[in-house]
Amino acid sequence: MSASPLRSLLHRFFPFLAVLGSVTALGIGTSWAKHWLFPVVGAQGTTTVRVGFSALLVLLLWRPWRWHLSRKDARAVMLYGAALGGMNLMFYMSLRTLPFGLAVAIEFAGPLAVAIWSSRRAVDFVWVALAIAGLGMLLPLGLNGSTLDPVGVFYALGAAVFWGLYIVFGKRAGHLHAGHSVSLGLLVAALVVVPVGVAHAGAALLSPTVLLIGVAVAAVSSAIPISLEMMALKRLPKEAFGIMISMEPAVAALVAMALLGEHLSAVQWLAIGCIMAASMGSAMTAARPAAVAHTAPQAA
Repeated sequence: MSASPLRSLLHRFFPFLAVLGSVTALGIGTSWAKHWLFPVVGAQGTTTVRVGFSALLVLLLWRPWRWHLSRKDARAVMLYGAALGGMNLMFYMSLRTLPFGLAVAIEFAGPLAVAIWSSRRAVDFVWVALAIAGLGMLLPLGLNGSTLDPVGVFYALGAAVFWGLYIVFGKRAGHLHAGHSVSLGLLVAALVVVPVGVAHAGAALLSPTVLLIGVAVAAVSSAIPISLEMMALKRLPKEAFGIMISMEPAVAALVAMALLGEHLSAVQWLAIGCIMAASMGSAMTAARPAAVAHTAPQAA
């Protein structure tokens, strides 16, 4: 194959490869955090080092002080950042007792609800039914034989709510430069979660090992995914991006199986498939003006 057709092929598939790279890096970083940091500083401390170092890296990268910020925009960014902090904290709390892939699947109920609410067309009832079926197979409702920890599920649902709020508040700051809003949003998120982590883990957060792993986790699970997603969004309609990012629960489950030894049952894989199908379908049929992208400096 000559250089020109090869270049054309890579250009065509680059958005897909960028999104795949983003969700894979997200899964690897989160798996590292769960394996190496949870035993030392707990979920709260892990959230602190992950979000704290992510904020520092992104602030140094984008230098948001270069842009003017109005009072109205500052309020929007504060709400956006607070939702991001809550989403991260709730998600990492859920990982104490839930398999990574299942926590991500439950968390996806948040952006899916926002996308469907933004449309409210007849076809959306199909995606609602698929999402309910998937969640019904996972949630410990006493009827489906689910053995998932109810507290972990509660935290994952809390992360879903915060992810939905993150999208709503993020749209209010959507006119700002992405580097401006994301860097300031992560700073606010750090201000939300750092006091919780310090109260829980204390001086253990200053361990050289924790700090070193924390920087690696922040880079792999935030800096790399955000950069790849921003590059993909420049080349894709938001609906197409939403379809591609919907593979995140399955990728998270596969990464966790490889790195953490978390094996899921056939019913749990089916539940993930239903939630992914609901998310893909919602993104595929969304009207362009109402399309909602799932992109975020995510908790996963």
